[in-house]
Amino acid sequence: MSRHGLEIRDARPEDAAELLRLWDEASSGSSEQPAARPVDDAVAALAQLAADPDERFLVGFHAGTLVAALHLRRAVMSPLHADMAVHTSYLLVRPDHRKHGYARALLDAASSWAEEKDVAHITAITSSRSRDTNRFLARLGFAPVATIRVVNTGMLRRRLTPEAIRAVDARRNLGRVLAQRRSIQRRALANESD
Repeated sequence: MSRHGLEIRDARPEDAAELLRLWDEASSGSSEQPAARPVDDAVAALAQLAADPDERFLVGFHAGTLVAALHLRRAVMSPLHADMAVHTSYLLVRPDHRKHGYARALLDAASSWAEEKDVAHITAITSSRSRDTNRFLARLGFAPVATIRVVNTGMLRRRLTPEAIRAVDARRNLGRVLAQRRSIQRRALANESD
């Protein structure tokens, strides 16, 4: 397969079904089973993304088939920096189209967009399980600076709440235990004096 001939453009809502197939194919090597995603949700998300001047979702076509994608978002480098960065994520390439320069071509497009927006930094968010992707990015000069973890909001709330309740209950129980001890001591003193 040629290293040339990748047509790169912004994703459109009509690309949703193909992007979802790419997503499932690209994550099929992971230990997690990909969750089913409704096409309607993806269409709405792509339409919303297309309306945002600080976001892009690039797709790459080879011979008319969607084979690669990359999400770009322009935002501050961190909450305490004024410097802007282009944050890249969801770098996806169909397994049978890897090692043909498609990821490199998408990152080149990201670099061009960063230069066009006068942005000096580019970040890459990847799966920690994707050794090949992380090695590829390291060869391009990306250095690790953070670990990103994800949790469902409801699960986090459940995990946080029991601990808080136990702490409050422990303080209440400690007060009850001390009150019971004082009561027992008073009874014992009252019995001794009788």
